[in-house]
Amino acid sequence: MTDYSVTLVELTKIFGRRLVFEKINYKFASGSIYGLAGSNGSGKSTLSKIIAGVISATRGNVVHKLNGKQIIKEKLHDHVGFVSPYLVLYDEFTAEENLKHFAKIRGIHYDAEHNNLLLKTFGLYKRRKDLLKGYSSGMLQRMKFVFALQHHPQLLLLDEPTSNLDNEGKETVYEVIKKYQKENLVIIASNEDNDLAICNNILSIENFKNKKGNE
Repeated sequence: MTDYSVTLVELTKIFGRRLVFEKINYKFASGSIYGLAGSNGSGKSTLSKIIAGVISATRGNVVHKLNGKQIIKEKLHDHVGFVSPYLVLYDEFTAEENLKHFAKIRGIHYDAEHNNLLLKTFGLYKRRKDLLKGYSSGMLQRMKFVFALQHHPQLLLLDEPTSNLDNEGKETVYEVIKKYQKENLVIIASNEDNDLAICNNILSIENFKNKKGNE
């Protein structure tokens, strides 16, 4: 199993005068599924973005480690697979072209066998040569998972992972998550009961609003 961990140290985020959360101290470790829970607007997506290195915290630190060695922020993209509502793919490209393009951006070899397997897993293989602008919202959500898993990340970070998915799509996602967490770390930000039900541990954002610390 991959030894991957993410440690939040006194993590605080403030937008203008609004406190999103403060002084979060928490450790996520591989081999488990963690949930980030909270009501709409509580800061789940904000925390996800901070963990992924997309935005910065106001105070505190996020420490990523692989096999005991700290990963610098500039290299996080090599280790993190991110699925989120605000992730944008190129709708003027086909699914296959998107994957080849992102492989080039990441500086990795395009593994056709691995990518085709992912496309088949998420039911997109037969549409791999279609432009994404012709995809439904559910198909685009499935495509985000293919993109996130393309480079074999040690951390799979999912913000509202089952958004726009039908029941079949949700079951596929849950099966992939459960299989993936056996060797890696999975973090799910959601307020959907079914999403949180597969989590082994849950971090409630609401507990870090008013100097409650780790209570």
